[in-house]
Amino acid sequence: MPETKTRDAEATQARILKAAQAEFASLGLAGARVDEIAARAQANKRMIYHYFGNKEGLFKAVLEDAWMGIRRAEQALDLDHLRAEDALERLVRFTWDYYLEHPEFIRLVNSENLHEARHLRSSDKVRDASRRLVTQVQSILDRGVKEGVFRAGIDPVQLNITIAGMGYYYLTNRYTGSLLYERDLMSDEALRQRIEHNVETILRLVRA
Repeated sequence: MPETKTRDAEATQARILKAAQAEFASLGLAGARVDEIAARAQANKRMIYHYFGNKEGLFKAVLEDAWMGIRRAEQALDLDHLRAEDALERLVRFTWDYYLEHPEFIRLVNSENLHEARHLRSSDKVRDASRRLVTQVQSILDRGVKEGVFRAGIDPVQLNITIAGMGYYYLTNRYTGSLLYERDLMSDEALRQRIEHNVETILRLVRA
């Protein structure tokens, strides 16, 4: 019986997080309504407060879940057995594809930046996961130096910011960009050209 209750509690929390992610990604923290989240999750509003404390606590849980999602996916890429250039290219392509497939992640990042990272500041799990990413990128760089294909002295944090930024900026500015540059930045061909440009740019940046 206790095991069944645990499973039910976990399932309820998962439904709430999924519903809250959609609500927060669409409306931000200020615009999101707990009543709407409860309705989407088919959960009692009381349960949201029981599990997450308040709306801000739920927002933090959604942010943590979103960040841990991309960090887990990065760690699952199994890059250690690849040559350094292949590993780095796979990471660049993965980051781009993840942003395309998870537009809610970008919206949540935008929302938390509006709040100056107030909710994630106390999240040890997100901080630890980000350290693992930096270690992963450093490992690729070190391997590339040993293989004689990468130059030494590249900062893994700066490199990862560049990888993320090239995709993030393009996608968050796709509407104004399409207007100003007079081309559909989200057409299949434009997206293909963009990821090839990203890969070439990063590899040129790190090559010896």
